[in-house]
Amino acid sequence: MQKTVPLILLCLTVGLAACGRKGPLDTPYQAAVEAREEAERNDEPLPPEPQPPVRDRPFILDRLI
Repeated sequence: MQKTVPLILLCLTVGLAACGRKGPLDTPYQAAVEAREEAERNDEPLPPEPQPPVRDRPFILDRLI
């Protein structure tokens, strides 16, 4: 019993430390658009206009992955 308590606490600590921001990941384009909108709201110099991503074209070996 006394050896399981530290093990349980260690597992809880590691589990909570692994938590990050919940939600989908931002693409670089989305992050650039959000940074530009935030700069506009705060009356800061605007970063360059982000270029929309090019359409992903499938590759012949994609089906193997």
